[in-house]
Amino acid sequence: MEWTPGNSSPDLEDRRDDSGGPGFGGGGFGGVHIGIGGAIILGLLSLVFHQNLFRVFSGAGPAPVAVNRGARNAELDQREKREVDFVTFVLNDVQNTWSKVLPQQRGIPYRHAKLVLYRDAYPSACGTAQTAVGPFYCPGDEKVYLDLGFFNELRTRFGAPGEFAQAYVIAHEFGHHIQKLTGVEGRVHRLQEQRPDEANPLSVRLELQADCYAGVWGYSAEQRGIVHREDVREGLRAAAAVGDDRLQRESQGYVNPDSFTHGTSAQRMHWFEAGLAHGQMSDCNTYRAR
Repeated sequence: MEWTPGNSSPDLEDRRDDSGGPGFGGGGFGGVHIGIGGAIILGLLSLVFHQNLFRVFSGAGPAPVAVNRGARNAELDQREKREVDFVTFVLNDVQNTWSKVLPQQRGIPYRHAKLVLYRDAYPSACGTAQTAVGPFYCPGDEKVYLDLGFFNELRTRFGAPGEFAQAYVIAHEFGHHIQKLTGVEGRVHRLQEQRPDEANPLSVRLELQADCYAGVWGYSAEQRGIVHREDVREGLRAAAAVGDDRLQRESQGYVNPDSFTHGTSAQRMHWFEAGLAHGQMSDCNTYRAR
């Protein structure tokens, strides 16, 4: 990717040195979308602890408690400076893109969301953000929560290195913000409450649409020379790495399509490419797709 460091953003909340302390453990995640990072980290932890932690976050068990590493860590802050610069650049670019695309294509004004950087655990309107959940968007406070340690897992554990893979994750979570602004998120949440038997399939369609919206941003970035073809392949590898089928096979040894919440690797790649092809939100209607 072509990007420049040294950017700032009023939409970035750096809480890394304020998080991880006592009182941040536990908490529910009502309304939160367990994002790409959550799927990856839950799959990894399922392997480590030899239990299906996907069940934990579907309400079948207690939530994991965050680790307390303590407060300020200037040395770690410095080591993460380049990653913070990169996140800031992507944050600004994604939001600037949607500030144009959403009014042009849907006639809806774009409202900026915040991105919160934290370590280990931090309170959100959707419950406690925890490293084990990974990056996620909370519609209650319109913020994306991200622990930078997730990028290392994406790179080393799941074979999706590269900056565009990281950017894809951020763009996906902001795709959920677009769903909030267009009213899709609220409608799907109400349908899930009315039809619990359809909760998982509806979640899959919501997540695949967010993948497609990440592709819409990717199209814009490619047109402006920020993203190149090799970067796109990184994004496709990242999408493939977090398919429900792959994560379930690695964590529990078999695949159960009825419990999918994000879609298969092939589906995630397909919908990312659908948004990337022409940059049109109209190509992202996962609810009418077979």
